[in-house]
Amino acid sequence: MNAAVLETDDAPLQQRRVPTPKPGPGQILVKLSACGVCHSDVHIWKGHVRAPSAPTPFILGHEGVGTVVAVGPDVSGWDIGAGAGVPWIHDTCCHCDECKDGMESFCQTQRAHGLNVPGAFAEYVVADAAFAVPLPDGLDPVALAPIMCAGVTAYGAIKRSGLRAGETCAIFGCGGLGLYAVQIAARLGVRVIAIDRDPAKLELARRYGAAETLVADGKLAETVSADIYRSHVCINFAPTPATWASMIAAIRPRGRIVAAALVPDPVPVSQEWLTTTGVIITGTSVGTRAEMREVVEMHAKRALENDIVPITLDGVSHALNALDQGTAAGRFVITF
Repeated sequence: MNAAVLETDDAPLQQRRVPTPKPGPGQILVKLSACGVCHSDVHIWKGHVRAPSAPTPFILGHEGVGTVVAVGPDVSGWDIGAGAGVPWIHDTCCHCDECKDGMESFCQTQRAHGLNVPGAFAEYVVADAAFAVPLPDGLDPVALAPIMCAGVTAYGAIKRSGLRAGETCAIFGCGGLGLYAVQIAARLGVRVIAIDRDPAKLELARRYGAAETLVADGKLAETVSADIYRSHVCINFAPTPATWASMIAAIRPRGRIVAAALVPDPVPVSQEWLTTTGVIITGTSVGTRAEMREVVEMHAKRALENDIVPITLDGVSHALNALDQGTAAGRFVITF
């Protein structure tokens, strides 16, 4: 099969012919129709994130959509020809408290496509039958692919926040994840305030249901402290600690802050402030299998939109560079 293979960190992926994998016990083989390119792929490509043992061949990609073409032993519930999604999580331990509580996205020994096992920047990929996503017929695979990570991450963040209809939510960062979150929150009857540095992204956010949009400038913290912008929930999708001063200014007493972006640097949070406001801060990571089914169902009823940029497999290195440099004009999706 054709695959884009990582051979050297931070270098163009190599187009290679590699053996088509075979499904083992409890696994299915998926022939891919599309695979999104995620910012997490950039972190892995550059070597910032790496599993103790890299897969061979090292194929990135965890937003796959395709069709089941083979099933391994001991597989039930999957038929040849069924639509299948290939998400970030390949499998988890299924024994820890997180797995037992149905919160397997926090399992500390989970394995991920494109990190611990070969991913979906290829014509075929093996997925665990218990973690692959059943897909309804008739959905556009190109529009559906980013739902496998970006969409479910946005959905999981909103679930983690406990948002209710009539509340106000400030969404910081209107890239692919933030724009999905705008739509999901708006559909739940939430008043959404979308915040980003890019006016073009804010225009999309308004089109997708944001009630208010604000440019992230040097006066943002002062702006959002006004009563009209005070929020029950703030969700950070921007990969920078710079948003935290504004989130602290915007959040109401007893509000909820959800950290959805990977920010390795310290953030300016005072324990005294937490004590006096009762604000709850929590993290979120992709989504559970139940949340994946829910967001796919939501998308099937009324498509969650994003600016999709279709590419071919040989264009994936360009896509990774664009994401790394912040010049991506939309959500890149490989088509096969």
